[in-house]
Amino acid sequence: MKVLGIDPGTAACGYGIVQTDGGRITAVAHGLWKTSAREVPARRLKRIHDGVAELIAEHAPEAAALEESFVGADARTALFVGQARGAVLVACAAADVACAEYPPATVKQSVCGYGRADKGQVGRMVAAILGLAEPPAPHHASDALAVAICHALASPLLVASGAGR
Repeated sequence: MKVLGIDPGTAACGYGIVQTDGGRITAVAHGLWKTSAREVPARRLKRIHDGVAELIAEHAPEAAALEESFVGADARTALFVGQARGAVLVACAAADVACAEYPPATVKQSVCGYGRADKGQVGRMVAAILGLAEPPAPHHASDALAVAICHALASPLLVASGAGR
């Protein structure tokens, strides 16, 4: 199974694609889309949407997984992240790619065994799981690969029950 993972954001939106083959998980691609705060919001969201659509067309993932938004003290940031998530969800829906959503703590627990792992720990574990020489950079790409790994490792019963929505 091939899974597209997304770490949503408008300034930087990370992506990662993993492939499972039996018990082995390998990295297919990872990176991020950057947008400038000087661009109008519609253009920033279009860049994210189009980037996801291009990845889907090129790699044909069977599923996509997004990290759920963490709503901290800054409501404005949460709004922008929500808009980026919407752009990703629309691109996936247009291509009939099923999407799952996971809370950050679930992703960290799945990849690191600890739900409060820091970004450095996540990056190192992603590299170890995927057999990479070093953690993927930048951390947005590493986080996106972690989300993809989380979904790839999720039990079929968990996914079917909707817990990964």
